[in-house]
Amino acid sequence: MGFGFALGVFGGLILAHAAYATIQYRGMLKIVEEEFSGPPMNVVVELLLGLALCMWAGLAAPTKFLSILPDSDENRIVSLPTNLDFMIFNHRGRVFPSSDAELKLKSKS
Repeated sequence: MGFGFALGVFGGLILAHAAYATIQYRGMLKIVEEEFSGPPMNVVVELLLGLALCMWAGLAAPTKFLSILPDSDENRIVSLPTNLDFMIFNHRGRVFPSSDAELKLKSKS
């Protein structure tokens, strides 16, 4: 958890504060019976700052990139068929007759 992650958390907190400030501003406008035309300038600046910090964190704190080549040893998709826990044979598709069963019935008659 480095500097990039801390920037992301700080950016998220700034975005949450901007949302809270906008809700508070709208509540104040209801009290004085004015119409909401947009957030105040300080909230817009907070939103842009929070967005910039979150984007910086997303680019600065990525994990290790994984290979997408099918022949790679690091690719998990290559090893999934050997894991039988993910193979499901009991599903709703058994209700519909398969084309193989129809062909067997037609060939017997």
